[in-house]
Amino acid sequence: MGRPQISTAPDSSDGDIISVTGRRWQLREHNARDALAISQQLGLPELMGRILASRKVNAEQAEAFLKPTLREYLPDPFHLKDMDKAAKRVVQAIQNKETIGVFGDYDVDGATSSALLMRYFRALNVKTLVHIPDRMKEGYGPNTPALLSLKERGASVVITVDCGTMAFEPLQAAKDAGLDVIVVDHHKSDTHMPAAYAIVNPNRFDESSSHTQLAAVGVTFLLLVALNKLLREAGAQVSDLMQFLDIVALGTICDVVPLTGANRALVTQGLKIMQQRSNTGIAAAMDTARLAEAPGTYHAGFIIGPRINAGGRVGKSDLGVRLLTTEDALEARAIAEELDHFNAERKAIESTVMEEAMQDALALPASDAIIMVAREGWHAGVIGIVAGRLKEHFNKPTAVIAITDGIGKASARSITGIDLGAAVVAATHTDLLIGGGGHAMAAGFTIVEDHITALRNFFNERLGAKMQELSHERMLSIDGTVSLQGVTPELVRLIEQAGPFGAGNSSVRLQLSTVRVVNASVVGENHVRAIIIDGNVGASSPGLKVMAFRSVGTAIGDALLNAKGRMFHIAGQARINQWQGRESVDFFIDDIAIC
Repeated sequence: MGRPQISTAPDSSDGDIISVTGRRWQLREHNARDALAISQQLGLPELMGRILASRKVNAEQAEAFLKPTLREYLPDPFHLKDMDKAAKRVVQAIQNKETIGVFGDYDVDGATSSALLMRYFRALNVKTLVHIPDRMKEGYGPNTPALLSLKERGASVVITVDCGTMAFEPLQAAKDAGLDVIVVDHHKSDTHMPAAYAIVNPNRFDESSSHTQLAAVGVTFLLLVALNKLLREAGAQVSDLMQFLDIVALGTICDVVPLTGANRALVTQGLKIMQQRSNTGIAAAMDTARLAEAPGTYHAGFIIGPRINAGGRVGKSDLGVRLLTTEDALEARAIAEELDHFNAERKAIESTVMEEAMQDALALPASDAIIMVAREGWHAGVIGIVAGRLKEHFNKPTAVIAITDGIGKASARSITGIDLGAAVVAATHTDLLIGGGGHAMAAGFTIVEDHITALRNFFNERLGAKMQELSHERMLSIDGTVSLQGVTPELVRLIEQAGPFGAGNSSVRLQLSTVRVVNASVVGENHVRAIIIDGNVGASSPGLKVMAFRSVGTAIGDALLNAKGRMFHIAGQARINQWQGRESVDFFIDDIAIC
């Protein structure tokens, strides 16, 4: 394969490109010596050396980074506090043929964590009961009636996944009833812990683990590794864990945890399993979404994940787990189609809430460190998605609050550098919140409506200085400049070696310099599609299809639709498009600057 046409540095390296959105384009910071060493050592183009170096990879780490393995990155599960105690109790339950309860969560991380346990225990012929709470009726996390119901149905051990760390009253009630509850979670804890039999959580306050960025499904996978080890030592049956990695990858991607270290290895290997379509439910979800190409992080996060999530948002909370655990292709198809219907319903509800939330957000003072909006009647099932979109638009931590009868339920999303989970936990120590918790990038809380203004002031005071530091100047990081002719499938495949991309391992952003728009139109509801050519070559230049999502009425959309022969620099991401056996490249625009 020939090397793609790649320049040595983006035109914006001198900082003189200011985009139509007001951002200054800047070459992503990297160690030039490491970049050169990586390029020379592995025989890669300079751009790839720069991409890896900007992600804090040096020459010694580069090969392992490009080919991450579980052997290299997965930690010993027993380094986590209470893992030994938790694993021994579960093994005891397996050996004594006890019934094990699983209490999950209604989001993708919770659904995949629950499904992971269900499939593992099924393989070992262990009787298992599962409870996924109803988002609207029960809310997040363990509740006393549900835990006691699991006990009444025969469970002697209950494992809570993606929840439980802050469930003080329900876990005390379970203990008093003689139920052993094992918490497997990743949300930040308080400085004291609930009355659980064991709490396995890399983010508990007294934990020394460096693996704090694992999603709950990653922590759950470590529990299964520990169980296999103890069962193997006892000469008992174990289960092949590699078959479950597609579920682990799905939950890890959708929970937007950093795709570094162990997470990177889990997702890389899990996507390989997902491509085999061996999970009947995931395959059905892909078929319903008409996904024919090999799934990557984008497909897991934006196509498969939302469908798994849809039941918990506006329909039946257990549908996601049922889809991920069924072996019946007909049942899987029926569930996938039902989830697809719920996902369409979710989109319609989300659109209304998004429009209203945007109006309220635009009315807030620009100096606020956090976007916090609230209204009566908003559907609690979509506020997390809306919070994420507002966060992306304003580049600020965002909380969206759905109010019912004077009580607000909030979903919040953060930006890199702002630990929102810690801020919410801090607020629980005041009289502002009824309850709350989360991790650095996402959180949730419950609040009396009358306290919302005071909470906004609390967050502004706590986060203000850090936000001023982060937003001193709006930047857009660029990995390198590529000629239009150099944007080839070969280049994209080369770049994809640095994936999987996501939180903590940003997608590679390229700059296309001095291009001309020859055709632009609105597609879908509010997207703009265009064809661009090399402005220096003219009409003889081959065209490249570019897309700016949700850009109608924005500065980017207006620039494309009203190009009128002007030259542009375009920043964005390239992805291979496979259609009817042919390969081409699509380019997704992040920003535009007028030459």
